[in-house]
Amino acid sequence: MISGASTSASASSGGGRSDDHSNGNPQAGQNRPLPKKESDLFKNVVKFYESKQYKKGLKNADAILKRFPNHGETLCMKGLIVNAMASALWGGEGAGNGGSGGGKEPVVDKKKEAVELVKRGLMMDMRSHVCWHVYGLLHRSSHNYAEAIKAYKQALRIDHDNLQILRDMGLLQIQMRDVAGFRETRLRILTLRPNSKVHWLTYAIALHIGGDPSSAASVLDSYMDTVSDDNINCDHNLNSIADFQRIFESSELALYKNMILSDMTTSNDNDKDGLKGIEKALNHLDAIHDIVVDKTGWLSARLSYQLHLGLFDSAEKTAIELFRRGSTEDHRIHGAYMCALLKCDGNTCREVLERSAGTCTLATLRPLSDEERAILINAYFGASTISASTSKTEDNEDSHITCNNNGISDSWGKSVTMLGGLASLFPMSVSIKRIRLTLLPPSSREFKLAIDTYCQQQIIKGVPSLGSDLSSLYLMEIRLKKPQCPSTSGSNNQEYIASEELTMTRYAVAKDPVDVKRNEVYRLLVHLVDSYIESLSCNNTFPDDVTAGELPHAPSTLLWAWYLRASLHEQAGEYSQGISLINKCIDHTPTAVDFYELKGRLLESGGDIQQAADVVDAGRDLDHQDRYINNQATKTLLRAGRIEEASRRISLFTRHEAPVEQNLYDMQCTWYELELADCLKMKGELGRSLRKYMAVIKHYEDFHEDQFDFHNYCIRKVTLRSYCKLLKFEDELWGLPHYCRAAEGVISIHLHLIDNISMSQTDEELDYSEMTPAQRKKAKNMARKKKNAMTSGGGGGDSSGGKDGVSSKNNSESNGNKKKSKPHIIDEDPEGKDLLALDHLQEAMKFAAILVRHAPKRISSWALQYDVSIRRCKMLLAMQALFKMKYIDSDDHRLFSRIVDFSKKMSSRINLGHDAPEQVISSEFPKLVNFLSLPDFVRMVVDRVKADSSSNLSKVIAVLRAMISTKVGSTAEASTLLLESQLNLRGLTLDTCREALALMKSIGSDKQNKDKMIELIISKFPFAKDL
Repeated sequence: MISGASTSASASSGGGRSDDHSNGNPQAGQNRPLPKKESDLFKNVVKFYESKQYKKGLKNADAILKRFPNHGETLCMKGLIVNAMASALWGGEGAGNGGSGGGKEPVVDKKKEAVELVKRGLMMDMRSHVCWHVYGLLHRSSHNYAEAIKAYKQALRIDHDNLQILRDMGLLQIQMRDVAGFRETRLRILTLRPNSKVHWLTYAIALHIGGDPSSAASVLDSYMDTVSDDNINCDHNLNSIADFQRIFESSELALYKNMILSDMTTSNDNDKDGLKGIEKALNHLDAIHDIVVDKTGWLSARLSYQLHLGLFDSAEKTAIELFRRGSTEDHRIHGAYMCALLKCDGNTCREVLERSAGTCTLATLRPLSDEERAILINAYFGASTISASTSKTEDNEDSHITCNNNGISDSWGKSVTMLGGLASLFPMSVSIKRIRLTLLPPSSREFKLAIDTYCQQQIIKGVPSLGSDLSSLYLMEIRLKKPQCPSTSGSNNQEYIASEELTMTRYAVAKDPVDVKRNEVYRLLVHLVDSYIESLSCNNTFPDDVTAGELPHAPSTLLWAWYLRASLHEQAGEYSQGISLINKCIDHTPTAVDFYELKGRLLESGGDIQQAADVVDAGRDLDHQDRYINNQATKTLLRAGRIEEASRRISLFTRHEAPVEQNLYDMQCTWYELELADCLKMKGELGRSLRKYMAVIKHYEDFHEDQFDFHNYCIRKVTLRSYCKLLKFEDELWGLPHYCRAAEGVISIHLHLIDNISMSQTDEELDYSEMTPAQRKKAKNMARKKKNAMTSGGGGGDSSGGKDGVSSKNNSESNGNKKKSKPHIIDEDPEGKDLLALDHLQEAMKFAAILVRHAPKRISSWALQYDVSIRRCKMLLAMQALFKMKYIDSDDHRLFSRIVDFSKKMSSRINLGHDAPEQVISSEFPKLVNFLSLPDFVRMVVDRVKADSSSNLSKVIAVLRAMISTKVGSTAEASTLLLESQLNLRGLTLDTCREALALMKSIGSDKQNKDKMIELIISKFPFAKDL
């Protein structure tokens, strides 16, 4: 809305008509009014713009400008309408696909015309707040928010109390996270219009996110007092005040205020942990109990506060009440309940509450002592349950797990234990049955019985995901650095290094085949499933059957036991054995889609991606309505490099009115675009790959822009807690995995083009000068066919949508369809030549800066930051990246290879030690190499790798490269280091094995060593080809 435009026109119409309009009256800056007729037309211009009737608005604007060509506000409004029409044309016919789109010249020309009109109008009347407001709106439409805010501020200097301009500026300020400016703007709005709910709530949010929760709570109190008084004194057809208090808005306001109270901290020395605010929030929850409608949210907040304050007995009761209200499948609540039972410290409670993904609980976070396990088992399953299970496997009465003091002091908790724990109260809960597997020690008889029962039940049901479900039980202990307080988590590298001994023991899930094979739970599962298969094959029953006694099972039971064993083979990297079992499954039931998917995964992991794609596609052909298997087939085909087939498969679940790639772009299908970008990158088509990576980045920019729709909506609907979560999510948007993967892909391509500058040349045509006439004709035909395939929007290739170009060949009305089909989008740059023409170093630097700012915990972010900085000759920034990498993972192969690279580059610099950065590097870099010379440092790492029989293959390759480049050891020693491992290493993939083989060839290893290496690779990847 153009605030003040209609008002300005009305005020202008109050005066008389200008005497000499032939001279362009009224002149700019003279405050001369428009005549009545033109003033009414101007009001219509504003009205038509706001109702998106752009052609009518343009017609009325032209009518005014015909008599008064220099009227500034009309010129600005015309420019704004032209800009809106250009934006509608740009977005209405497809918004590109990551790169430059086709047919964009008319749109660009319209945009330029709009800018010229607005600037001209502004020059004609620089003292009009309408002109400055329109100028700000123009910048906002171009996402130039900083300039838009400047224009709004200039408009406010002319009209200080214009509410619409203040609202628009506030939106941009919160979008830009200018919290201080946003707070000031909302205060001005609240002062001007204190009778609006939205202004009170928005100002409270501004104070809250600005770090002043006390003032935010006071503002909410003032508003609630006003609302309550108003509603008490008037009739809103409510039965009572209690009815009013229980409406949704009051409930949300009360819970939002409670969230504000929990964020309060004090400067009191006796409140170092900031618990006074949490204590206030807990007391406030009791006060608002009758107002709150969201009882589950109320109880969850109460549980969190009680844990932070150490009120464990009360926390137990709250957790059980949440279970009674249906939260038995929420593992976050189970984790909190365990913390209450074990009376954990505040840091552990916070860590558990923040780990809300999957089946994570306290039992899967850190190792538990025998006493802690006994307390949890007693609370979940009761002493009688454990006694019964123990007596079934052991006749020793002294082995019963009992606990006199189970940490529950309230009567309700005692009744839970007496009744047999939570398992007897909620017998249908799947999570409680699953949690039992995490509480029992893996070496105990009770665990073997529990997992035996669990597996038998799931196999009888035919659950395909049983293998992945059980894999989360492969827990191994690791050492992690303890969280640092703000005073020690800064950029000071000494503090990072000094804190390395502050570690804690945590669990991690074993995923690498080397770790999986060593895991006790995995070995037990292999033993159990092998016994299942043997017993079911002979007797059609389980050994020690706990599900159906001696009754025979259906034939499908053996089938799913085979399937589970094949899944276990996959987890251990035993691909040949897995294939033989899954082939049995397919021979038994050739119509089960899950078998083909698993076989495809085994083939892909085993080295034959082409056959894997064929197998998964055959499984897809069994069920054309299954979107999941269709997506898996598409993904596997892309990894096999078969783009056209993948495009045809994914098109089965897209609209047929538009090209496939454009439709997928419109749906923001990031997984497909990332897989396609990786495929194109593998094929060497870097321009097209860049376009797909940039398409994903554009999606995230759209997610960021979508905030605009919620800044006002969430306040009006009083979903304030969700709005705060939205702001937090948007702040973390650029650190999400898919964005990081796309950004890393963009950076890697640009760095590759910097190192291979010839590949970034984008000649329009091939060099035909040295071709014969026949060859020239053939090459031109092939180029023309390739271009037509790219731009036709057909199944294969990168038919990404352009902006506005429309194919004239798309008006066919086949099949007698009278309905006019939508025009196809022409992509004028299908090969991404515009992206290849960019400044590669600047682009890489831009995305590296985003990654290190928003994903600082990813070691790959700092590795790419180093790669960019070293090419910019910014050695200090490169060394900073090395220290950050060391803090994240001091044993990572990317860190080691870059330390060697940095040391070699520094030794070749002439001016070492002559300026301040060089002196800092000279004093700090030795800490990265343990104060050793580079050859000694490499020798130290070589010895460490030799001592670790299951090191990471990538680390071994990096060490071999360093040995060769620093001349530490001989070629024979390097080859022996790799061969002696027998490839029983972590991080073993076919690509890394190919890299190791190529390295052996490059350093001149003898034929015997190379043949032995090939045999080792085939033993690990039996389906690998072309080694």
